[in-house]
Amino acid sequence: MPDRKQATRGRKPPEGEKKQFLTSMDPDVTRRIKAAAALRDKTASLVLEEAAKEWLDRHQDGKKEDRRS
Repeated sequence: MPDRKQATRGRKPPEGEKKQFLTSMDPDVTRRIKAAAALRDKTASLVLEEAAKEWLDRHQDGKKEDRRS
């Protein structure tokens, strides 16, 4: 009898060094993200990662802005 491969749950993790990040969002927002990603032949995860990087760039990598200038 051949050895059976252990069943795994969920999706295969993306290639490269990635870490899973679980969050909660408004269902309409997640639906719109998934639809926009599909139209651009991207994953929702990639769209969210790009958006997070852009946000961090605008907000100095998440550090509080110096408003004294």
